[in-house]
Amino acid sequence: MLQNYLPILIFIGVGVVVGVLPMVLGRVLAPHHPDAAKLSPYECGFEAFEDSRMKFDVRYYLVAILFIVFDLEIAFLFPWAVALKQIGRPGFLAMVLFLGILVVGFVYEWMKGALEWE
Repeated sequence: MLQNYLPILIFIGVGVVVGVLPMVLGRVLAPHHPDAAKLSPYECGFEAFEDSRMKFDVRYYLVAILFIVFDLEIAFLFPWAVALKQIGRPGFLAMVLFLGILVVGFVYEWMKGALEWE
């Protein structure tokens, strides 16, 4: 009965080794030269210990929306392209509709000025 669990235990063991070994090697082999810049906290370009109710610039949200638009497009475009012959015309039209919706998001980003950098 334990023979059935041997592949699972080997898989867990390999996963732990692959997860822990790089961290241990990095800790042992990495140079340790801390300075003030390396030890300072950094979050999104703001000081870490300011008021939590401070206002964020709208550009952060626009860039996030832009990332989601392009990320979704690429994530769904590759499997669709591979299976295009099997899904036929209905699959093609569904993807055209999906890309059309993403283009609306892209145009919104463009009109709001998220593509213009200072």
